[in-house]
Amino acid sequence: MSQFPLSVQLYTVREALAADPAATLERIAGMGFATVELFGMVERVDLFEELLPRFGLTPSSAHSTLLGIDLVPVLDAARRLGVTTVIDPNIRAETWTDSDAVVLAANELNAVARVAADLDITVGYHNHWWEFGELDGTTALEAFADNLDPAVVLEVDTYWAQVGGVSAVSLLERLGDRVRFIHVKDGDISRDDRAQVAVGSGRMPVAEVLAAAPQAVRVIELDDFEGDVFDALTDSITFLRSLGETL
Repeated sequence: MSQFPLSVQLYTVREALAADPAATLERIAGMGFATVELFGMVERVDLFEELLPRFGLTPSSAHSTLLGIDLVPVLDAARRLGVTTVIDPNIRAETWTDSDAVVLAANELNAVARVAADLDITVGYHNHWWEFGELDGTTALEAFADNLDPAVVLEVDTYWAQVGGVSAVSLLERLGDRVRFIHVKDGDISRDDRAQVAVGSGRMPVAEVLAAAPQAVRVIELDDFEGDVFDALTDSITFLRSLGETL
């Protein structure tokens, strides 16, 4: 069980958020969430600045591209919204098959982290499935982590790790306290987003995953879902609460 309340990645409800932001965030709050993980933070900074406080929501974290861009708008948005951890959600897949490219990406993220630290903002990285090919006797993600400054945190997407061919539980145990956030999701462990289901309804060893990372914020996410995604979130909350997690 984590000391942190459950969060939700708002990408999960992106269609509803685009159609009616206020109603969507009100519904998220009504489900019991007090924290949310943001996406599209720069484009939606005015919207989030207005609506998050209205519904008693605070950011647990935010996803934003951090490499090869102008950082000023990202860091300004984070400061306005009270985001203390900004996580790069995706470094292009071809990076992870080349040792030099992995080291370069790590050094670039380290440089971003030094800039962000001056504003009391922590930087992190979130994986997909393609970071888990073998590289220099380990997984590419772990080779990347070995080259990161200790100040850079990891958000392990436990589902995509499993899809990538590694045990999410073993990965979390190896990475230890470097992991400060985890994406908790479920499904048939395939690359098909629409095969994802409510947490506890698929093939993921969810209880073991949670036990392997007690220090990490749990962020519920569905990349896609065949049905009403709010029903899937409700069922996910029910299951996670049965395991002792709290909102």
